[in-house]
Amino acid sequence: MANNSPVHILVIRLSAMGDVAMTVPVLLGICKKYPSVKITVLTKPFMAPIFSDIPNVSVFNADVKGKHQGILGLWKLYKELANLEIHMVADLHHALRSSILKQFFKLKTIPFIQIDKGRNEKKELIDPKRVKLEPLKSTLNRYSEVFEKLGYIISVDEMDVMPKKPFPKDFVHLKDNEEQLLVGIAPFAAFKGKMYPLNLMKEVVNELNNTNKYKIVLFGGGEKEVLILNTWDNQFNNVFNAAGKLSFSSELSLISNLELMLAMDSGNAHLAAMFGVPTVTLWGVTHPFAGFFPFGQPMANALLADRVEYPLIPTSIYGNKFPAGYENVMSTIQPTQVVQKIIDIINNNV
Repeated sequence: MANNSPVHILVIRLSAMGDVAMTVPVLLGICKKYPSVKITVLTKPFMAPIFSDIPNVSVFNADVKGKHQGILGLWKLYKELANLEIHMVADLHHALRSSILKQFFKLKTIPFIQIDKGRNEKKELIDPKRVKLEPLKSTLNRYSEVFEKLGYIISVDEMDVMPKKPFPKDFVHLKDNEEQLLVGIAPFAAFKGKMYPLNLMKEVVNELNNTNKYKIVLFGGGEKEVLILNTWDNQFNNVFNAAGKLSFSSELSLISNLELMLAMDSGNAHLAAMFGVPTVTLWGVTHPFAGFFPFGQPMANALLADRVEYPLIPTSIYGNKFPAGYENVMSTIQPTQVVQKIIDIINNNV
């Protein structure tokens, strides 16, 4: 029935950027396997470019700080969504806002399936008294379970990546010397617990710069980050800062043309992975076993802090909590390790 019935599915995923980006392989797989399905993604306006090239997918902007704020705002949002003739809802967010929307959709008895985030399992994963460390279900699998309950089965093998986008005009000069491969570096993360020390990342940039084999493109956001990346841009001849210079849409286009991305356990890793770009990730007090590993990437692409020296890792799911003495766990990842991993992956792919 799911293959032949034209159905309109509302997908809710408001934030964070990495979680939003991880919906892309799932939605691509759904659209490919069930071409008659129409999908509307409810997300924040800034996230809209992530979905711009997915067939049968449109975006409905959630103005959660404006007209859709509070209970009355969510009621207004529900009325606007109801006008779209939604047949079923895949809530991939499962937060307070979407749970309130669920109550509204009950008025029309519209099927509304919410993701099981595995909160209890995640608490056990970061419990210092845990007996053993085992991988949890991936976020991709949790997303696919929601669609399966709605009647649309999608396996990880059926998920897909976005095609490369046209090179952004503002950075077309990066293509002048095609012998130099484009390597992206996103050195920042939302929390200190999963951010590689900037002095060590600068060593990585320096080593790659000195090979003269790569053009290193820096990604970030926020005024302080832009200032730091601008100094690196000025200091190294093969380094180019993209932060603060491109629209989000153009930034995605640039990411899609990279040979490789180096990132933290962060949104930029997932943005690169959704284009099938080889992605090296650095992990501090978080861990890939929590289920947020980038789509389609081999586990060998992850460089982890030393759990022999810091056995309580993972201490946090999001990197915002760590015990005293765990402030510098990422310093156990040596810059030479990072550089060698990047070089090995590129050499194997060229």
